[in-house]
Amino acid sequence: MTDPNAPTTPAADVLTALLDDLRAESAVLDALVADLAPADWSRPTPAEGWTVAHQIAHLAWTDDWTALAARDADGFTAALGERFGALLNAGTDPVEEGATAGAAAEPVDLLARWRAGREEVSAALAAAPAGTRLPWFGPPMKPASMATARLMETWAHGQDVADALGATREPTARLRHIAHLGLRTLGFAFTVHGLPAPQHPVRLELTAPDGTVWTFGPTDAADRVTGPALDFCLLVTQRRHRDDLALTATGPTATAWLPIAQVFAGAPGKGRTPTGADQSSYR
Repeated sequence: MTDPNAPTTPAADVLTALLDDLRAESAVLDALVADLAPADWSRPTPAEGWTVAHQIAHLAWTDDWTALAARDADGFTAALGERFGALLNAGTDPVEEGATAGAAAEPVDLLARWRAGREEVSAALAAAPAGTRLPWFGPPMKPASMATARLMETWAHGQDVADALGATREPTARLRHIAHLGLRTLGFAFTVHGLPAPQHPVRLELTAPDGTVWTFGPTDAADRVTGPALDFCLLVTQRRHRDDLALTATGPTATAWLPIAQVFAGAPGKGRTPTGADQSSYR
């Protein structure tokens, strides 16, 4: 339970900190692709059918929708019905279409689009009233939740890019946002797989990059997940198979959750096949 006497952080300060972390995470990925040769943008990533260009194009595409949701809720809703409806009626996946169309641009233009779009997202979310619920593809989200989701996606797709390039990224305290979001989406993971919502809470006890322990969830929860925070984030973003990660589940709910954990919206993800060894390039 939350201590009613504990100090609280103003919502505006929380959002400002989140947007700072989003910019920092974006800068890490930007550094990976900024000086790539044109041919390297066509390198395949672990996401089936997606190149490095597809990964950046997807982030730019989602940023466009995020900025629209924050600036013009009615416009977002109208565009969603019109554009998505037309694509779905034509048997086209809007997400795939957005990534494919964006990846067809010249790398220099795609990079410029992504850079401009993410700045627009930061400005639009910062200007949105803290209590406003912004429309989205799933449930509406407050600006802070939207910023967290953008950070999660940037990190996750950045992992795919790093894997494609054989690059190494250092884990940071920004993983805490993703871990927290991972626990918040526990019920969603069950629902999207057609399973009953879990009746028992789960506690996370995760080792942070600096060696401290992050905890989320009730202290008296019988169901627990323990292990490195990095591994948990790789799991809930489905960038690694559970068999390749040093996570321990205790209790029936935690045990059932880890194989289906999914922090992102949409249909159940395909996940990744086990490699038999930890292949993380984020160490």
